[in-house]
Amino acid sequence: MCSPASRRPGHRFLSVEGGGSVGRGERDTVARGARLCEAAQAVVVDHGRAAEAVRAALKPIHDAAVKRELDAIPVARLQDVTEGRLRLGSVEKSGLRTVGSVLEAGPYRLRQIPGVGQRTVDQMLAAARRLAEAAHETVAVHIDVERPEPGTTALVMALHVLVEAGPDARRAVDKAAVLSKRLGPLLADARLTVGRIRLLLAGQEKKARAWAAVTEIRSLVDEAERSGLPELLAQASVDLLRMPPSDIAAWVDFELRSAEYYSLLAEISGRQPDAAAAEGFLPDEIAERVRTQPLDDAHRRVSLRGYQAFGARFALAQRKVILGDEMGLGKTIQAIAVLAHLAAGGQSHFLVVCPASVLVNWTREIEARSALRVTVLHGPDRHLAFADWKGRGGVGVTTFDALRGFPAPGGGEVGLLVVDEAHSVKNPKAKRSQAVAVWAERCERALLMTGTPMENRVVEFHNLVRMLDGDLADSLGERERWAGSVAFRKAVAPVYLRRNQEDVLTELPSLQQTDEWEELSASDEEAYREAVRAGNFMAMRRAAYLRPEKSAKLDRLLEIVREAGENGQKTVVFSHFKDVLNVVREALATAHTDGTALFGPLTGSVPAGRRQQMVDDFADVPGPAVLVAQIQAAGVGLNMQAASVVVICEPQIKPTIEHQAVARAHRMGQVRPVRVYRLLATGGVDERLVKLLETKTRLFDAYARRSAVAEASPDAIDVSDTELARRIVEEEQARLGMTDERLTAAE
Repeated sequence: MCSPASRRPGHRFLSVEGGGSVGRGERDTVARGARLCEAAQAVVVDHGRAAEAVRAALKPIHDAAVKRELDAIPVARLQDVTEGRLRLGSVEKSGLRTVGSVLEAGPYRLRQIPGVGQRTVDQMLAAARRLAEAAHETVAVHIDVERPEPGTTALVMALHVLVEAGPDARRAVDKAAVLSKRLGPLLADARLTVGRIRLLLAGQEKKARAWAAVTEIRSLVDEAERSGLPELLAQASVDLLRMPPSDIAAWVDFELRSAEYYSLLAEISGRQPDAAAAEGFLPDEIAERVRTQPLDDAHRRVSLRGYQAFGARFALAQRKVILGDEMGLGKTIQAIAVLAHLAAGGQSHFLVVCPASVLVNWTREIEARSALRVTVLHGPDRHLAFADWKGRGGVGVTTFDALRGFPAPGGGEVGLLVVDEAHSVKNPKAKRSQAVAVWAERCERALLMTGTPMENRVVEFHNLVRMLDGDLADSLGERERWAGSVAFRKAVAPVYLRRNQEDVLTELPSLQQTDEWEELSASDEEAYREAVRAGNFMAMRRAAYLRPEKSAKLDRLLEIVREAGENGQKTVVFSHFKDVLNVVREALATAHTDGTALFGPLTGSVPAGRRQQMVDDFADVPGPAVLVAQIQAAGVGLNMQAASVVVICEPQIKPTIEHQAVARAHRMGQVRPVRVYRLLATGGVDERLVKLLETKTRLFDAYARRSAVAEASPDAIDVSDTELARRIVEEEQARLGMTDERLTAAE
């Protein structure tokens, strides 16, 4: 218990025989300790209250979901539970046809059914309760953003408090719990030093314990103040007590950050995914070692789901590994967690190697999700940047091709090498693969990441494993017949971890949206400048696809489609422009996307009946498929829930156009989470559109998406297209030094 110290005005100190003296410094120390302890306890209480609010809002929703589940289970299932011992014909004839109705009827009504004795009633109810318990543990709550109700609104608002408080609040709560546990007993012992009579009458042992407690309190308080803990606790309390400005604001935030809401919901409800699945079905001895691996979050700015924390610990405990999680599970966040932990432990240099198409994304993610310094080692000044990174440290982010031009490090210089899209270096004869292999050998730790399932590609898998552990790779030669089997997974467990969405996302986020920022290639940049010089706004928007042989956006699009196909998923690709769709279709047709069916382009010129047939064919084809569609033509009226991956080739002028297009896949009947990728180019029209429309997007989310009129007519809300186009053209001409040239009318 935390208690403030009593004070006597004007009393400097008191000499106590055999026990030292009671001075103002001791009283101040105890008072400082008491204030810190009270602040810590307040944070713990505030967090507990916020978590309890979530549980209270969740309970009626979860109970209703369990009831719906039980009402859908036929009463015949009770036979399975009791191994056929029950005779239920008379029960069904009485009108009780589901397990839910049996539980609701209760023992008295069941006993009134002709031919049903007490023993049958007892067995029936026991079996029904077993099914109810199972349903209670397994039924997940899904928050429907299209039909918000008072109950789900209360839940979203309760979750918003914790999501908005963020990782700093969780860090404050963890530190507060430890601190209050330590300070409480010390303050109880030290209280003796603030009372003259009490200290005078105490025995020597109590006095010694009291003085020792004061010394330890002073040390704890000084350390807390040096680390900024009082400020962290104060801010956490403020954040945990702050309510969202409105239910609309909470719903908008939920749509933007649904994964964080669902993560907290799973954690607070205790309905975590199956532990074995979350741990990638690793052998017990490896899993146990990973569980006990510490994970420091001091430099991290993002909360982790349980399986993500395990993935980061796996990389730390095993040192050189392949993380093969299915796309959409946050491999990048897990890598950042590893980087942050190692930085907290004193490591200074890290390197991320990735395709050029995701280089900007990596830079932005590290900056947003951690406190680590980032240096881009790419472009004409890459060698100067490399020298700067060598001298100052932090995370260097480079491409496979650029890596070949950098000198390999000496042993111990680089704390972690991260290789994204690691399947790109599966060919040991390729120069990029050889460069990565040298760096992997020289670095203390290596994390290779790929969303491509590797179990059925044993030869390719061998090549990746060899970069990390040559002996293990050699031993796999005799196990090729185990590809995809439990035995194979066990054999590669020391270096390989893979989890699937359906196994670990018990509370599936309804929608996952990713802005994919790409750097324009030199060819893209040239085409873009020509469009800007001409003052052609629409040409500026599609310039990134005008020269497909060197298009950065197109390269990233092909990577997304390929990975989706590898995971058996269907993809819809949207663009405003017909010529962009033709470029995309041609690229997909000539790319190596084995087994992926291709449909479209679906445009406004395609008759309505043919459009639906095209969508039906896309849905009916077994396995992966791609539908290329014009966003205006396919974004309204066609249901595409067969697709779980959506690619938007360029940002749209009206936010509702994107929302409606995504809603074609993200709607009733969708059994997988929908992953949306919006392809954006840095530094030009895309970036300006995103910034100018950001506020309008939030307003559309808050109002237009809840309006039947707006849903039916995206043009109902004007965003001043012509004025917007004129403004962006002028700003881009000024940025590129073309202000002296005549401005032509934007299309």
